[in-house]
Amino acid sequence: MAADLTSVTLRPLTLAIPMNRHGIRFTRGLVATCMAAFGPPVRGSRIVRVTRPAETGPTPRGEWVRAPGADRDDAVVLYIHGSGYAICSARTHRGITTRLSARTGLPVFSCDYRLAPSHRFPSAADDVRAAYDWLIGEGHAPERIVLAGDSAGGHLAVDLALELVREGRTSPAALVAFSPVLDLSMSLAAARERMRPDPMTSSAKAARLVDLYVAGESRAPRRRLTFDGADRFPPTLVQAGGREMLAADAVELARCLDSAGSRCELEVWPGQMHVFQALPRLVPEADRALARAAAFVDAELEAQGRRSALTLVKEA
Repeated sequence: MAADLTSVTLRPLTLAIPMNRHGIRFTRGLVATCMAAFGPPVRGSRIVRVTRPAETGPTPRGEWVRAPGADRDDAVVLYIHGSGYAICSARTHRGITTRLSARTGLPVFSCDYRLAPSHRFPSAADDVRAAYDWLIGEGHAPERIVLAGDSAGGHLAVDLALELVREGRTSPAALVAFSPVLDLSMSLAAARERMRPDPMTSSAKAARLVDLYVAGESRAPRRRLTFDGADRFPPTLVQAGGREMLAADAVELARCLDSAGSRCELEVWPGQMHVFQALPRLVPEADRALARAAAFVDAELEAQGRRSALTLVKEA
């Protein structure tokens, strides 16, 4: 029902908005209003902006989020927001980050990467890596860090995990991707769209938005994700809506990880739209999907804890 409503209200509006400076400004305000109305933060959550330069290493950009009762300190979530590399922020996503904190009991660091068109490829990826390296520098072990992201943020989370694999670094504990972008050319989305229009926007419109970030970088190595040697990729949960065009990207991501020998759980929720998990007041299934994501995180952290304990016993 929410997808049907969106298709006759939001989709015509998004298709009409020009992808110029004024259109981007308008879209940022529109999305922020929708997110606040249909996915507000958990009341009583504590938000702490990170504004000081790091003592060593790169300077992080973002905020710590902790919901009431989220008193675990044995692990952290690094959350990477989406919306085409150009629209949203850690602030717009406080609804989903506070709810993720509430569900997992964990603190969430929400990365506030620089946005296009003022900052182009690979500035967002660099900021995400800076946030991850800062967490490591703050004493968080990689096997106790969970990566999570939606849409373009899902792409950035996967990109970071692949970069760590290529460098031979210890992988994070797990990765959760909500409606992730895999193919920045939007060709997978376009093929899916020919079967059924997306309730929110079109693949052509999404491609123009993404192009504000990646234009002129068609040959950049990290523009196209490759999964060679990704058998050490962290255990991954991918959720997508059955009505969205990026369901094709979600299915392809799961296929790539499976082919590489990594473990990936794919959930395509029938009738749902793009990043429906962020809109609990509009989509009743949002909370159930987020609960499943939290259960996945809990299970992977528990399994990682058992593996670490076993290693200590063997070394003793």
